[in-house]
Amino acid sequence: MFALQIQHLSKRFDRPAVDGLDLSVRAGEFYALLGPNGAGKTTTLRMVAGLLRPDAGTISIFGIDALADPVGAKRITAWVSDEPMIYDKLTPLEYLEFVAGLWGVEAAAAEARAEALLGWLGLAPHARSRCEGFSKGMRQKVALAGALVHEPRLIILDEPLTGLDAASARQVKDVLLQRVRAGGTVIMTTHILEVAERMAERIGVIAHGRLIAEGTLDELRGMAGLGAASLEDVFLDLVAAREAAA
Repeated sequence: MFALQIQHLSKRFDRPAVDGLDLSVRAGEFYALLGPNGAGKTTTLRMVAGLLRPDAGTISIFGIDALADPVGAKRITAWVSDEPMIYDKLTPLEYLEFVAGLWGVEAAAAEARAEALLGWLGLAPHARSRCEGFSKGMRQKVALAGALVHEPRLIILDEPLTGLDAASARQVKDVLLQRVRAGGTVIMTTHILEVAERMAERIGVIAHGRLIAEGTLDELRGMAGLGAASLEDVFLDLVAAREAAA
């Protein structure tokens, strides 16, 4: 089963941001979507999350047509941006219980999930402190916990490690890997290529709104003809080759 299938997806602003993109992500995998600035990564993920309407194309999330049934698709999807959006006057525990209530999660289950997520992310000591005094890293972890509290099957993250210190980044990565091991699917964009190299099972490289390469790291190395090179070297080579051919 595919967690996500995108076909001929397009979105234009002053120029094409996403240009006839085809992309498939398997259920239960950790997929990294990489590309230079302006390649169309965030626009693509915002369309998948239902935050932008595409100009053309289709989006299927676990078989649900996300354009025809956006609520059904959102019920099994989580979105985490690089700018955490939470309610400053709530505590993390209150925020998670509030979000869980929006998704119709029963109160006792919501409380148990909230406490578990806050514990995994190292936020338990701050569970009853207002979020207004939190650092960006702490706010990012609260936002991630809020995205996961309804137990989504597909987790979409746009630069989730931005602004996190090493310890916080490790906690976030551990939570994501636990979700994948439990059968969830993660799609992540990141400019920290070492993270993608270590965590992703498959990697897609996007440029000018199109997928230019996809596969495991070894498969991408083969496409670039770079043997045992790092993902950074492979990525730069693939993007440079695409630019030269444009």
